[in-house]
Amino acid sequence: MFTGPDNCRLQIRNSYRGFTLLEIMLAVAILGMMALAIFRFVQSNMTSLRLSSDIAATHAQYGGLRDLLTAEWQDLSPTRGRMIGEPFKLNDRERDVISWNCSAGLGLLTRYAPGDFTVTLRLQPENEKSNRLDLGLLRKPKDDSDIGEGHETWVPLIKNVSSLQISYFNPQSNVWVDRWPGGLLPRLVKITVGRTDAAVPWEAVIPLKRTPY
Repeated sequence: MFTGPDNCRLQIRNSYRGFTLLEIMLAVAILGMMALAIFRFVQSNMTSLRLSSDIAATHAQYGGLRDLLTAEWQDLSPTRGRMIGEPFKLNDRERDVISWNCSAGLGLLTRYAPGDFTVTLRLQPENEKSNRLDLGLLRKPKDDSDIGEGHETWVPLIKNVSSLQISYFNPQSNVWVDRWPGGLLPRLVKITVGRTDAAVPWEAVIPLKRTPY
């Protein structure tokens, strides 16, 4: 069959035909959906990693508090430690306090401090205008006669907690009590911290005598 010049030019144009607008729009839509899927996948992974790191940091805070109190209270002198615990409640929230005497070390969070100090584990508002409570240590020289707050130092340990409840195991009566008048150290101290970021409070039972492993 004879093919004229016009037919040859038509076949050449058809062989070099570009993409139509519909094909380009379809390709762009597919690329957009793939990009959105990749973005959501990366975003969900980043959110999971952030939540995991926050949970790990929170657990580390409470674990550090347990380790600090365990090491400090097990080093207290039975006669000079003079641990005293009082139950308090404000606006239906437990705000117990526990105090003890110690020298430089874990209780003061410092290696060097002259003389003995009275250290109190308690809750305190974040600032004068805030309803948020922080758990921390209030430190004051043991023989300081100053009634004011000039010689006190506050060290926050855990931010934004809701309550603090402290119980003491009395080995003589074999029961838990909510007040410790001093004298001999209790056998065990139970710390319960209400958390604003969890429905279940954090709890730790701390022995005041070293136990063999």
